[in-house]
Amino acid sequence: MNIKCIVVDDEVHARKVLEKFISDIPHLELVKSCKNALEAMQVLNEQNIDAMFLDINMPKVTGLNFLENLRHPPAVVITTAYREYAVEAFDLDVIDYLHKPIPFPRFLKAVSKIEEKLKSKTEQTNIFSSPNPNKQKEFIFIKADKKTIKLNFDDIIYVEGLGDYIKIHLKDKSIVSKLTIKRMEELLPKKQFPRVHKSFIIALNQINAIEGNQIEISDQKVPIGQIYRQTFMELINEHLKK
Repeated sequence: MNIKCIVVDDEVHARKVLEKFISDIPHLELVKSCKNALEAMQVLNEQNIDAMFLDINMPKVTGLNFLENLRHPPAVVITTAYREYAVEAFDLDVIDYLHKPIPFPRFLKAVSKIEEKLKSKTEQTNIFSSPNPNKQKEFIFIKADKKTIKLNFDDIIYVEGLGDYIKIHLKDKSIVSKLTIKRMEELLPKKQFPRVHKSFIIALNQINAIEGNQIEISDQKVPIGQIYRQTFMELINEHLKK
């Protein structure tokens, strides 16, 4: 498995350490060593990156603020001199949290976690595409309850993120699967299933009403996250009759 990665850190020495670590692992490919979030954003927009080693304390845009605003981040390992942001970082689905100075064995352990994540992403979900490329997919297959389950899009009400797992709320039941909400977001058609919060994806056709920062869907109320609100409301406006 060849893993394309970037380093994001404003400290030259810290970048050099990570660059050396990456060069010592044959299947890691350093695409870019970035000194700030803006450089990293440009790389992520231009190339498919598998993993990002991200510092927290950077000028203008902190690592966590940068990560929070990425719609489709790669696998992320935090590299920082600060221990107190670990909880906040793991809430953003990071793979690992490394405290500087980083020993090479600890870095290697983080790489193993990245490998497991990427392997799981490939193996655990098998998408069945329609033979007609112009026809929109109507279902996917996922792993859940030790089975491969066909998931019809019409049955989905909303998806709830539970760390490394998701809970898929259907019309007649719920399914728990070992997928992240980020991965599920990638698998579902975005026009039908917008992500509205760091922990929620909803089925657009299942919405009953929108009031303030809440969506009424089925018999539940789902919050709208600040960073998702504009994109979500733009999608709603496409269907709004005036």
